[in-house]
Amino acid sequence: MTAAAIPYTPPLKEIRFVLDHLAGMAEVAALPGFEDASPDMVDSILGEAAKIAENVLAPLNRIGDVQGAKLGADGVARTAEGWGTAWQALVEGGWNGLPFDPARGGMGLPNLLNTAVQEMWHSANMAFALCPMLTQGAVNAVQLYCSEALKDLYLPRMISGEWTGTMNITEPQAGSDLAATRSRAVPNGDHYLVTGQKIFITYGEHDLTENIVHLVLARLPDAPPGVKGISLFVVPKVLVNPDGSLGDRNQVKCVSLEHKLGIHGSPTAVLSFGDEGGATGFLVGEPNRGLEYMFAMMNHARLNVAMQGLSIAERAYQQALAYARERVQGKPLGWTEGQSKGIVNHPDVRRLLMGMKARIEAMRGILYTAAAAVDVAHHHADEATRGRAALLVDLLTPIAKGWCTETGQQLASDGVQVHGGMGFIEETGAAQHLRDARITTIYEGTTAIQANDLINRKLLRDGGATANGLLDEIAALAGELSGHTDEALRVTGAELVGAVHEARQAIAWVLAAAKQDPRLPAAASVTLLELMGVVAGGWQLARAGKVAAEKLAEGDADTAFLSAKPLTARFYATHVLPKAAALRATVVNGSASVMALSEEQLFGAV
Repeated sequence: MTAAAIPYTPPLKEIRFVLDHLAGMAEVAALPGFEDASPDMVDSILGEAAKIAENVLAPLNRIGDVQGAKLGADGVARTAEGWGTAWQALVEGGWNGLPFDPARGGMGLPNLLNTAVQEMWHSANMAFALCPMLTQGAVNAVQLYCSEALKDLYLPRMISGEWTGTMNITEPQAGSDLAATRSRAVPNGDHYLVTGQKIFITYGEHDLTENIVHLVLARLPDAPPGVKGISLFVVPKVLVNPDGSLGDRNQVKCVSLEHKLGIHGSPTAVLSFGDEGGATGFLVGEPNRGLEYMFAMMNHARLNVAMQGLSIAERAYQQALAYARERVQGKPLGWTEGQSKGIVNHPDVRRLLMGMKARIEAMRGILYTAAAAVDVAHHHADEATRGRAALLVDLLTPIAKGWCTETGQQLASDGVQVHGGMGFIEETGAAQHLRDARITTIYEGTTAIQANDLINRKLLRDGGATANGLLDEIAALAGELSGHTDEALRVTGAELVGAVHEARQAIAWVLAAAKQDPRLPAAASVTLLELMGVVAGGWQLARAGKVAAEKLAEGDADTAFLSAKPLTARFYATHVLPKAAALRATVVNGSASVMALSEEQLFGAV
């Protein structure tokens, strides 16, 4: 079975269930500013986005992987066959503007709905979908912090998708240490001359649009040292005239494209600015606040990269399940006449597939809940409600980015395992999902960076109040389900009660250890993040199981779909939630073993 033989089918029923019953689509649509988000409009958007994913983007996924992007002698990166046509389909449909202000050319629809659309597009073709994802992040930053003149000049075409956007952060010598940023910006009349080199710039050069709007971090001549001295600049590939027409080519040069493990169809550029004196750039907001402004893009990107973990796992699961149903190898244990002989009935293959299914549903619940909280934080009429939602987004962002990408990578690997030897062969397509997934735990901040953010900026900031508040909510649901008449939900509730207890213990230890030695919680941070992800995933599956049981009791006719929800929750509860105790033990007992010994004791003499 080849990659081309297994299509991607958008899981619309699953998406709609989570939108309606876990994320509260109706409540989000009722927020000020979302008057057009009627049920009919939501259905129409989901249906049309699914068609684009299935019929336009998914067929190009393998093509992009094989052909990749290539840098021409003229310095233009050529994307794979069919990608330009696919991009124009998005532009003509106005898809890039889905979550943006209609006054600027957007659709004015919720971020929650946009998240569902992005999930399908990244499942269909992650390398392609990176471009609209990053452009939307750039739009957010321009919209929030640029002058009205820059907004008027750039936003309409960025929102339409006629121009794309990037963020330029990383430099060869700096990596994640932004204090080491060396790019410079020197005042020159009404603009600045920007010089320096940036690496790992996704879609930093391509042939999909006439212009690319780069958001670039650089230092002013009198900037203070460290991250407090970084400013943000709009640096277009092609200069824009006052009437919005394109002028001369700016001094932005693509030096090379990276040769990567995965996402081959996405051009990852090394960009050089100002080789002949300085690239024309325009200051965003106030001087020396660039890192603060860039986080508008980074936080948007982190939740979207978390969603990539979900998306690639969904694609890998669909392919693994289809293969397991078709592939016959031996006779399954306990096989009876008339039963399928596919390896889907072998016990361990079934375990692998159920593990993929349960974790995918857990990730979708976490991500859509976070997306809904973003809408509430920006649009709810009540200030206190907005504040609570913002705190939930802050807490869930590192958990979602870290846990969903690590989980997505593991599930892509499990998809290869289901295929057996055929999974190691490129023609089946299973290996591409694993290669593509590998970057998600690295870009937009590695898992360790997310884990340190969780501890330093979230737990220590408020003494664990927000995290424990979320655990209170989860514990209330767990206690309720522990006495449920449905056995699967009783088991789920009981296991979730225990997992919440373990998370509380781990958080308490982190808060105490931080006062003794800041290295201790740092050494335990990734393990704590995994623990919080495991618990949050169990919370979402428990919620789904409870809703499904209630709908069945009301006589809902979709019994096959709904009956699976409590069973999936129980699988997660018995296969994943028991890991919480071991993770808590590692948090509490493992840090000292890492930090108490010297480098030589741990790794030998240099």
